[in-house]
Amino acid sequence: MGLLQAGDSFYPTGSYAHSFGLEGLVQEGVVHDRATLKAFFELSTLPALRQAELPLAAQAWRALGEGDWATLGELCVLSSALKTAKEARLASDNIGRQRTELMATLRQHPLAVEFMRRAAAEGWPYSAAVASALEGRVLGAPLPAVLGGIYYATVASLLSAAMKLLRLGQNASQSLLTETLAAAPGIIAAAQQVPRAEIGWFNPWLDIAAARHERADSRMFIS
Repeated sequence: MGLLQAGDSFYPTGSYAHSFGLEGLVQEGVVHDRATLKAFFELSTLPALRQAELPLAAQAWRALGEGDWATLGELCVLSSALKTAKEARLASDNIGRQRTELMATLRQHPLAVEFMRRAAAEGWPYSAAVASALEGRVLGAPLPAVLGGIYYATVASLLSAAMKLLRLGQNASQSLLTETLAAAPGIIAAAQQVPRAEIGWFNPWLDIAAARHERADSRMFIS
């Protein structure tokens, strides 16, 4: 139940305020219907989950279990460095900070408190992926469940934003959600095998659109 709470849109997952670059692509005319939205998932969202967000969370979950604070600090820095667009980097930091603080206050768990102490002392940036791993450890959740929660929350959040940005009804969005979730087992399994030195995903198409979106005259989402 704790993981369901942590993945809900009422929790600070960023789904209320952020489109994570999607609005920029809509403004550019690249994403304009269900077919192009599906291509966005296949070419950007799912590869980023497989090569960056899920491996970061998996490595952090393992490091937390081993008390390997040096690796956790490195993962926080790596997570921030992988966000090339300014608002994407700030969003991950803000979301990660809020979720970590909630783990420390709602659960009053010593692991969350120690994480915050070390982050403050050593100047680690916060990370949404690392915060999800921390939630998993605090809640006693196994790694596949943690990664499944990240996968679902990421896809559902983007579809929620897409319904506000495009002419996309509930049936179309739910069918696309079902198709995208079908790929989850393979992507989650592959993400657990990505070594730390190979974590990363770069999509200039999305990053340039997100950077332009930061300076748009009008917009619905922060980024």
